[in-house]
Amino acid sequence: EVQLVESGGGLVQAGGSLRLSCAASGGTFDDYAIGWFRQAPGKAREGVSCSRSRDGRTYYSDSVKGRFTVSSDKAKNTEYLQMNSLTPEDTAVYYCAAAMGYFCPSYDPRAVEYDYWGQGTQVTVSS
Repeated sequence: EVQLVESGGGLVQAGGSLRLSCAASGGTFDDYAIGWFRQAPGKAREGVSCSRSRDGRTYYSDSVKGRFTVSSDKAKNTEYLQMNSLTPEDTAVYYCAAAMGYFCPSYDPRAVEYDYWGQGTQVTVSS
């Protein structure tokens, strides 16, 4: 079983940056894809990125493309979500999730397709 722990959330002003971390344990990092999701109060959970460290395949939703970047450190079994040019609309609880043997299709990540989830980390962007 894979355990995921997010960190790095916080309060930032509009235009600022944050880097979230998703530390994974259990399994082999190359065996699964990592998705990042977010959920704002009163809104549905939104998938913003999917990445697979095995071959570097990455997908970003239109809402974050050009502003958010994923990277990974295989030695630490950790994936990062670098978030730049943040706006108040990015305020949400951010989750990372793992999907075993997944290939990151070219559509916004769907929560039902992921097997393991972290507890979430709050990101608040002030105007």
